[in-house]
Order: sequence, then C-alpha cells, then structure tokens
Amino acid sequence: MSVKVEQLTKVYGTQKAIDQISFEAKKGEVLGFLGPNGAGKTTTMKILTGFIPPTAGTAEVCGLSVTDEPIAIRKKIGYLPEHNPLYKDMYVKEYLGFVAGMYSLPKPKQRIAEMIEMTGLQREQHKPIRALSKGYRQRVGLAQAMLHDPEVLILDEPTSGLDPNQLAEIRALIKEVGKEKTVIFSTHIMQEVQAICDRVLIIRQGEIVANDAIEDLGNQVQSGAMVTLMLEQEVETKKLQKIAGVKSVKKIGDKRWELRAKSKADIRPAIFHFAVQQNWVILEMVESQLSVEDVFMRLTN
Repeated sequence: MSVKVEQLTKVYGTQKAIDQISFEAKKGEVLGFLGPNGAGKTTTMKILTGFIPPTAGTAEVCGLSVTDEPIAIRKKIGYLPEHNPLYKDMYVKEYLGFVAGMYSLPKPKQRIAEMIEMTGLQREQHKPIRALSKGYRQRVGLAQAMLHDPEVLILDEPTSGLDPNQLAEIRALIKEVGKEKTVIFSTHIMQEVQAICDRVLIIRQGEIVANDAIEDLGNQVQSGAMVTLMLEQEVETKKLQKIAGVKSVKKIGDKRWELRAKSKADIRPAIFHFAVQQNWVILEMVESQLSVEDVFMRLTN
C-alpha cells in the first residue's frame, strides 16, 4: 500500500482532532477524503505529509514512517494545501525552477516545460504569480505538487476558484494522474467526487463513518434497492405496499412514489406484474441510487 494509516490520533489540548482512524490507499487509486469543516481532514493530511506529528497511532507512506522518516517521505509526496502558499513576487517559470532546485531534479528545464504544458500554464509562465487569477494560481500549485514526479499526491481543495472549463481540465488531469499514482483528494464539491474518485472515505468529528467504493457508497445508509415509480392514475399508497419484496413506500409527488425493497434484489418485475393485475399504467419506473451528496449529508448531519 502507498499509504497506510492505523489507529491515528491527534489531540490538541483536550480536543481530539482525529480519533483512532485507520485506512489504506493504493497505487492507481483516487481516494476522495470528505467531511464537514473541522472534521479532521486537513489534520490527517498534515500528518501524512510530515508537517505535524501524530499523538498516537501510525502512518506510513510508501513503507516509510511519517514519524521516523519525515524528510524521506516528503520526496515521495506531492502536496497542495487548501491555502496555496506561493511566492507571489516570483514569475511562474521562476517559481517552478526554485521548486525544482529544492528537489535537485536532474533535468529541471525539461520537467518544468512538461508541467507547464500539463497544467495549461503556457500563456501564463512569464507572468508574476501575483498577476494571476485564483484559478491559475491553483494550477501553479498543482504544477509544483507534481513537479518531482511523486508517488503520492495529496490535494486539499485543488479546484477551488476554477471556472467550469478549468474544472473539467483539472478533473481530467487528476483522473489521469490517478492511474499511475496514489491520489488523496479532499473537496466539498460532490460532483467532483463522483467524476474523479474510485473510493470515498467520509470523516465526521474525527472518526471515519464511511469507507467504500464509489458505486457501493449508498449501502452505508441504505440496505435495500430503491425504485421511483410514476403512474398515470392516483392510487392509494397502502396498495403499493402489498407488492412482493417492498419494504416501504413514500409518496414524493403527484402520482409519484418511492419504493424501498427489503433487500438489494431488483423489485421492478414485481412492480410491473402487480401494476398489470391492477390495470395501472406505468409512465416511469427507475431504479435509483443515493448520490454521494445524499450519503454525505445523512452520515454527517
């Protein structure tokens, strides 16, 4: 595993920022790290990058302990913090050259050119960073995080301030990078999570409340399949509850209901046959899944 965390705890005074959390992230995976403000996301990221020590527990990056080998770990990690700390008086290309010097890259000019092209900074490379928009400053931050070709990328709100076109480009870039590296990606934009992430980890008040593949995340709060049904005519809700395999029925609009199954089995055939027996006309029947946003709100509220 590229990243392995076991029983990690961080205490500030009497407050536990994170409380015995454990998780793993492997190569070729984009892990969405979600949680409300103050849940412990940034604290966890700072421990993984060696900026602050844990109070208890262990964390390893590429087999190295964050406590025992923090300098070696920083060579293997690319980190973009939430508040992007750039030297605004430097020019873009000059700043990337400065970062390349810190990592002692063997071919700095070639690598800088590659990153400028990859992050779409060609037209901005000769400008001072202070003259850039927030979106382009984020691109500079991404470029510096990936400049030394790290094995692990930790990105805290990397798309903050980007316009819709920039969002699409950076999402595609993160997805592509995630095929070869381990990416831990924090955001409050749920559409990004569904577009980019392979797996989602949700933290609340310092504790992990969900850790699952993106397609299975709904199982954390929903045990049975769910179907949205629209009929041509109004019917009594209690009649729909007689359908085989249906656990509960909820009216959600004019001639529309939400039917929840007793298990994960598909109940649409049973609904269809029951409707035929009752001479009902089905206008719409869709098996629906909870979105990442739905799961997030149910687990963190």
